[in-house]
Amino acid sequence: MVETGTGNRGADQDGRPPERQRFRKLAQAALNADVTVEQVEVILADLGDVLVDMNKTIGGLDGAIDNLGDTMSRLTGTLDQVDATVIAMGDVVGRLERVVGRVEALVALGESAFRPLGVLESFGRGVATRLNLLR
Repeated sequence: MVETGTGNRGADQDGRPPERQRFRKLAQAALNADVTVEQVEVILADLGDVLVDMNKTIGGLDGAIDNLGDTMSRLTGTLDQVDATVIAMGDVVGRLERVVGRVEALVALGESAFRPLGVLESFGRGVATRLNLLR
């Protein structure tokens, strides 16, 4: 900062010449700049450590993403196997339903065939009871 006015060339309120005040201000500004530079250096050093740690973290994240890709591929394969198993189980269930249908038809046929025997047995029990052969 340069003074452009002629101003008072004499001593200031403290009794110091204006040049000395200007040197004092310049020296204080230099000290302030030095402190500011030190603070910036500390911040940059800390930022360097943070960036190193962040690099490690991002590397770990990249590895996790790679593992996720492999896991998703295995999951897709597993789901394909489940789909194939469901289709095969559908075929098995269809066959079992046909077998059960046939067994039900045979049971119905057997029941129809034994109905006259049941009637005959009931008639025989009735006759035996009347003749006091069964008690």
